[in-house]
Amino acid sequence: MKRYKRDNEYSYALGMTVCFELLARRRERVRTVYVHPNINESESYFKLLNLCGSAKIDVVKDGKVFNILSPKENCFVIGEFEKYPSELSPDAPHILLVSPSGCGNVGTVMRTMLGLGFKDLALIPPCADPFSPETVRASMGAAFALNIAEFSSIDEYTDRFPDRFLYPFMLTASKSIEEVEFKKPCTLIFGNEAHGLNESFAELGQSVIIPCTRDVDSLNLSVAAAIAMYEVGKRL
Repeated sequence: MKRYKRDNEYSYALGMTVCFELLARRRERVRTVYVHPNINESESYFKLLNLCGSAKIDVVKDGKVFNILSPKENCFVIGEFEKYPSELSPDAPHILLVSPSGCGNVGTVMRTMLGLGFKDLALIPPCADPFSPETVRASMGAAFALNIAEFSSIDEYTDRFPDRFLYPFMLTASKSIEEVEFKKPCTLIFGNEAHGLNESFAELGQSVIIPCTRDVDSLNLSVAAAIAMYEVGKRL
C-alpha cells in the first residue's frame, strides 16, 4: 500500500459517507474496503458490511493503511477503487474548468453540480486531479455520479463538441449574467482560481460576468460556478 499518485490505476474514497456513494454508484469498480480497528460498530458500519458482502467485496480491518493514506484525518473507512473513463453527454449542459489548481475547489464544484442537476464536467490541464482522494472527498462522493473528461486544450474540446454555445465567465465580459440568454446545448467555462480566463476566451462565445461589489476583485471559483449553475439551471 502506497500513497496515491496521479498515474496510479486506482484511487481511494476516504470516509464512511464517501464510501457509501462509491458503493452506490460505482460498485463494480471497488477493489477493497478497509476499516480502522477503532471503528465504532454502529448501524452504518453493519450497513457497510452488508453492502460489501452482497457485492462480494473484501472488507479488511487494517490500521496501517490509515497511517499511510489518511494519518491526520478522522477517517475510519477507505474504499479502494479502479479509475474509470467517462464520456460527456453531447446534449447536456457542460461545466468546463480551465486549469483549476485546487482539489478542494474542484470537489466543491462537483458536489454543487450534482446538487443543481449538472452531470458533465470537462477539465483542461494542468489541473487538479479529479480522481485524487482529496478531490473525491471534497465532493463528498459526488464525483462518482458525474461524467468527467479531460481535454488537452480548448481546441480539442471544441473540436469534439463543435455545436455548443460557449459562455466563458470573465471579469472583462461584455454582458452580466442577468442580460445573457443561455441557449442549449451550453457550456459554462471558468478559469483558474488565481488568473481566470485569458482574453482569447471572449472570442469563443458570449462572455459573462457575475456582478459583485468593488470590495472584492473576484469571486472564488466554486462560488462563481455555483451562482452560474443556479441562474442558468433556472432558464434551461
